[in-house]
Amino acid sequence: MTTKADEGSTKMPTTLEEIRATVQARYGAAAQRVAEGATVGASCCGPADGSSGCCGSTSESWDPITADLYEAGETAGLPAEALLASLGCGNPTALAELHEGEVVLDLGSGGGIDVLLSAKRVGPTGKAYGLDMTDEMLALALENTEKAGATNVEFLKGHIESIPLPSKTVDVIISNCVINLSGDKRQVLKEAFRVLKPGGRFAVSDVVVREGLPVAVKESMPLWTGCVAGALEEREFIDLLTEAGFEQASIEPTRVYTRDDAAALLQGTGLDVALADEVQGKIMSAFVRATKPGAEAPRSQKPRRALASLGAAKAAGDCGCDDGCCR
Repeated sequence: MTTKADEGSTKMPTTLEEIRATVQARYGAAAQRVAEGATVGASCCGPADGSSGCCGSTSESWDPITADLYEAGETAGLPAEALLASLGCGNPTALAELHEGEVVLDLGSGGGIDVLLSAKRVGPTGKAYGLDMTDEMLALALENTEKAGATNVEFLKGHIESIPLPSKTVDVIISNCVINLSGDKRQVLKEAFRVLKPGGRFAVSDVVVREGLPVAVKESMPLWTGCVAGALEEREFIDLLTEAGFEQASIEPTRVYTRDDAAALLQGTGLDVALADEVQGKIMSAFVRATKPGAEAPRSQKPRRALASLGAAKAAGDCGCDDGCCR
C-alpha cells in the first residue's frame, strides 16, 4: 500500500496490485483524454504530469518509441481515436503473418487499433479478441469497433496474468508494449502458452533492454510505467519463454534507441538527462517470436500404417504391418 510519504516519489511498486493500479490509472487517463478529443496522446504510463506517451516522454515533442509505427495505408478506414489511443512500441500485426480464418488475441488491447487491424487480416471467418483491464480503454475500443463496422471482434475485461479464455483456443497472441508493464511476466507467458493451440504463435512487440542499464533507470517508477525499467533483458525474455514451454524463441530489434532518444525518454522523469550516455544502445523496441510445440500433422499426410505397408510385398501380421513390426 502506498503511503503519504511515497506520494509524488519515483519509488517502484512492490506488488502486482500496485503495478496494476498505477498502469490502470495511466491507461484510464489516456482513454479519457482521447474520448474528450485531445489531439496529443495522453500518458498511459508516464510521469504523473501527463507529459508522456505510453513508452516515453512526450508532449508536443517527438517520441522515439511511439512515433511512426503504422503506415497510412494500414489505418485507412479505422477511427482516428483508435490511432490516437495507440500507445505501443511496434506494429505486431504487420509482423505476425496473420492468416485468413485464424483466432488472434491482443494482450492489453487499449483503444483497439491492433485488434481492428488483426480483424481485417483474419477476415470474416476469423476472430480477433482484445483483452484489457481498464474500463475507459474498453469503452473506447468498443466505440472504435462500432465506428469501424467490425463484426469479428470481441473485447474482454481481465488481466494478462489470468486470461479469461479456455485453453488451446487461440492461433496467435499479439501484444504491443504491454508485457513489460506486468509485475509477473512469468505468469503472463505461462497463460499465453496455455491459451494457444498446439503450433500456435506468440508474436509480440515489446521494449527489451540489454545488460548494463543504470540502476537509477531500473528503479525509476516513471520509467517503469514508461516501459523501460520494467522491461526484460534479452536473455531473460528468451529463458522465460523456454521455461513456459515455447520453442524457437527469438528477439528481433526493430528500433534501437540512440543517445538523443534516451535523452528524450529521460525528460520529465526526475533523472539526470546525462544518464543518456549510459542508456544509449541498451533500450530497444523488438519483435519477440516463439511457437507452442505440438502442431498437428497436415491433413494430407497419410497414416503411418499405410506408409509402412508400402514397398516389397511381404507376409503381413495380424495388425497389417510387415516383418512383425507390431511385436
